[in-house]
Amino acid sequence: MTDSSHPVTLFTGQWADLPFEEVARLAASWGYDGLEIACSGDHLNLVRAEEDPSYLRSRLEILDRHGLRVWAISNHLAGQAVCDDPIDFRHQAIVRDYVWGDGEAEGVRQRAAEDMKRAARVARSLGVDTVVGFTGSKIWPYVAMFPPVPASVIDEGYEDFAHRWNPILDVFDGEGVRFAHEVHPSEIAYDYWTTVRALEAIDHRQAFGLNWDPSHLLWQGIDTIGFITDFADRIYHVDCKDTRLRPPTGRSGILGSHLSWGDPRRGWDFVSTGHGDMHWEDAFRALASVGYDGPISIEWEDAGMDRLHGAAEAVDRIRELLWKRPETSFDAAFSNQ
Repeated sequence: MTDSSHPVTLFTGQWADLPFEEVARLAASWGYDGLEIACSGDHLNLVRAEEDPSYLRSRLEILDRHGLRVWAISNHLAGQAVCDDPIDFRHQAIVRDYVWGDGEAEGVRQRAAEDMKRAARVARSLGVDTVVGFTGSKIWPYVAMFPPVPASVIDEGYEDFAHRWNPILDVFDGEGVRFAHEVHPSEIAYDYWTTVRALEAIDHRQAFGLNWDPSHLLWQGIDTIGFITDFADRIYHVDCKDTRLRPPTGRSGILGSHLSWGDPRRGWDFVSTGHGDMHWEDAFRALASVGYDGPISIEWEDAGMDRLHGAAEAVDRIRELLWKRPETSFDAAFSNQ
């Protein structure tokens, strides 16, 4: 580990098309300290991991063989199905067959909730104390608030979230594991004020925290550094993904116009870590000021760069910035600016 406090890991969600052994080999060759293992592809099947001790050992043996460790696992895709309404073809494409079952919507939600509980148990068996993921949202389809949406409908959405997630968080508490929700469009918490309201809905219980990934905050116009300091006690994990805001043309808006990522007509897209509009050095200073000492996990997602080149470049860039981070408080670092 080259930085004194932060291991640098690779999130495997964008690499699920490759065997876990191959991803581990690549990550080790690039100098990563470990992996944020996604419960996707053959990387980590939670049912197998819970039922077959030899399978769970095989994951650890692969990591050990390549000199890697694991500090967090990710179950974004099952988490998405816990609260979503509607449940449809999009969910069938991302969740495992044992979660999808016959596709009946409420059954999918309940099986997804059970998979999130399973993630907490498997995390504990791996010696991991953080599960990263999504929550889904019953009220995301009403984000435009038109046709007009009564306040009672929004209230019900947060009540639904609390009703479905509190039993999941009970299991997390029992296992001594924390859930780190990624604040992201289509989730119950997708910006600043929805994060405030989501925490209120579950009475600020400690099992529920945040995965700070600035990419989807930046294009919404959210103060990414202020987000760290305002939610200082809830930053349970950090994903690094960068966003480039395209020069305004009067044609492209922040919602993206249903254009694919990387399309030059969009108002923004994802770029390699450290090459977009995110101020990473400021972010690492802020994280130091709030006492975050967990992993910095690189989530590789750049339509304009080959991932085998980009993921190797990203780990070097992040390490460079971590070394530049002064060992002072955030306030002191900015006192003369």
